Order: sequence, then structure tokens, then C-alpha cells
Amino acid sequence: MNQIVVEDQVSVTIGDDQIPCATSGSNEIDSDGLEFVVKNGLAKIQESSLEDFIIRTSFFSGMGQNSGLAKKTKIVAIHKNLNSSWSGKARAQSFQVFSKAVADKCGGDANVKYAWYGAASDEISDIVMHGFSWCLKADGNRDCSRHSISLSPAKFSFDSVLSSEVDENGLGLLLLCRVILGKQEVVTADSNQFHPSSPEFDSSVDDLSAPRKYIVWSPYMNSHILPCYIISFEAPYLRGKKDFQAATDTKSERNSWKPVVSCCSQLVLKQGACGLASFFSIIFLCWMEITSNHPYSLCRS
Repeated sequence: MNQIVVEDQVSVTIGDDQIPCATSGSNEIDSDGLEFVVKNGLAKIQESSLEDFIIRTSFFSGMGQNSGLAKKTKIVAIHKNLNSSWSGKARAQSFQVFSKAVADKCGGDANVKYAWYGAASDEISDIVMHGFSWCLKADGNRDCSRHSISLSPAKFSFDSVLSSEVDENGLGLLLLCRVILGKQEVVTADSNQFHPSSPEFDSSVDDLSAPRKYIVWSPYMNSHILPCYIISFEAPYLRGKKDFQAATDTKSERNSWKPVVSCCSQLVLKQGACGLASFFSIIFLCWMEITSNHPYSLCRS
């Protein structure tokens, strides 16, 4: 037996004949307007199935506090990657081999998780057909190399939704993958690291206790990541993604200043002019504390 687990949300046991990314599965192929779905023989998951229920639950629970946007987001179809091509079979077998190897290294647990990956539809198509690539299209159609692949944990699907690109109809694609994480180390956003710091580690995260990013280094991207499902979704609000993200960031920044304003107002009321002298010395510290999610608040009563 295997288990699909949506961390902190859903845990459902699935039989071996329903394990994600197995080469067996329904022979029904439905393109839903996606050409590469037909080319790769992907199987459409029926909406009444257990797999469909679990994936939809994970997707929408991963929208977090964005309930308003969740109502504007629609899953159009879910397709299962059967790995029916010779290269697909090879990648699936490689994943199993490395799962066992990492488990042996880590005392029996390879720390395999489900994770989301969002990108432009062309990149998703290339990944399904050929695997992850070292080369990535940058602005101006320039090619650039990348040192790692970042995925979102199962309960943070919205992070990957924002990383995807939708077409003129608001249609986008996500991958739901199985990822071999093994033993993890923390890598900060400004790090120049491009491989594990030592053979002890297998992957990286942005935060060990509450990760929002799983980081798989490029040498392991096609052995430690196995795309299992392709989720087609509609999110019309992402058609102007740059404007949308800018508005979202501005709103978030504005809201994050509320405790700072409250704190300083209380200070001025209590200490009068003397409070103003302290204002500029603490406002930067307050901001740094908010953005770093420090557990202690300078504005506590």
C-alpha cells in the first residue's frame, strides 16, 4: 500500500494499483485543448475518483488565506503521467532506484513528499516529454542556466500557481510531483550555493521547521523529481500577473505596516515629543522584525 498525504489536511490510503505515476492506468486520453497531452498519452483522471478528490483538496487547501482567489480559480482537468514512453519509463525506474539509495543512506526513510511545480505551459510540456532542463528561457528569449529546481510543498499550491503563466484565456498548468528530499539543509534566498554543502545532505529548504520551498539541485532534478499529475486550471486574474503580483505585494506590505503604525502611535501618545525622538530609531527594527517573522513583537503591551 502507498499513501497520498496532503500534509495537515488529508490522508488517504491508496492501493498499489493506484500509486501515482505507475505505468498502469486508464487508457482514456482527453486533450482538453492540450496538444502534448495527446502526444504523451496522458490519462485523464475521472472527477468522481479518489485521486481526483485528493488532488483537488490539496490544490484548494493550498490556496491558504486567498479564499477570494480560490473562488476565482477552477480546475479544468487532471491528467496522470503514465510514463509510457521509453524515456518516461527510464525516469520512473531511476526515481525508484534513487529512492531506495537515499533511504538506505538516511536510515530507511528517503523522505519522499508531494510538491507542486508551476511554470509556463511550454516548459511544463517539455518537462513531461523530456524531463527538467538545465536551460531556462529568460527575459528577451535569452537562455540561462539554473542551479536548482524550486517546488512548493503540498499545502502551498498557491505559491506554484503564482509561478505559472496563463494564456490569453487564463488557462495555466501545474505539475504535482513526487520528490526525494532525503536529509535537508537550509539555503537562504541570497545564497550562491549550487550543490549540497556536503554528501550528508540530499536537498535544501528555505526553512526546516516550516518550509515554503523544496530545493532540488540540478544534478538530481531528473532522478529526484518525478512528475505524476498535470493540473489544468483557469485563473483569469493571472493574465496580468505582473500587475497582480505588484498589487498583492503592495497590499501585503501595507498590511504588514499596521503593527508598526499602531506601536508608534502608542509611543507618541504616552511620551509626547520624546516619543518622536524614538520613532526613527525603532521603525527600522520593527520593519525588520515583521519581514523576518520574528516570534517576539516589539509592539507587545
